[in-house]
Amino acid sequence: MQAEKISRENIRTFVMKFYAKIIKDKTVGPFFVAKLGDDMNSETWKTHLEVIVGFWTSLAFGSPKYRGQLFLPHTKLGDVKRETFEQWLKLFGETLDEVYVPKISNMFQERAQLIAGNFMRNLGIIL
Repeated sequence: MQAEKISRENIRTFVMKFYAKIIKDKTVGPFFVAKLGDDMNSETWKTHLEVIVGFWTSLAFGSPKYRGQLFLPHTKLGDVKRETFEQWLKLFGETLDEVYVPKISNMFQERAQLIAGNFMRNLGIIL
């Protein structure tokens, strides 16, 4: 059943489902495996997932849960291409559609599109 309201719990559900897809994906997965390993139960992954839950919770509720530097870690990923971002966004949208009703899914997808566009511009990836 799709969530009709946003909560920290369903953001966590979304993040876990999304990264379970990411880690298996041939386009995006290698970037995450190279930095975090291939075991989502490791402490490294748990820390990362908590940061991501905090980030999306902050965006959803406007609360200061995320205090990191969003762009900086992405400058160290290596050869990220437009296709990498497109696949990330595709998986992101698919997972949102599984977890949330369309209104909420679309809101998160719009935010993700803006963030991805900014990242690509900052990384010098042609839009």
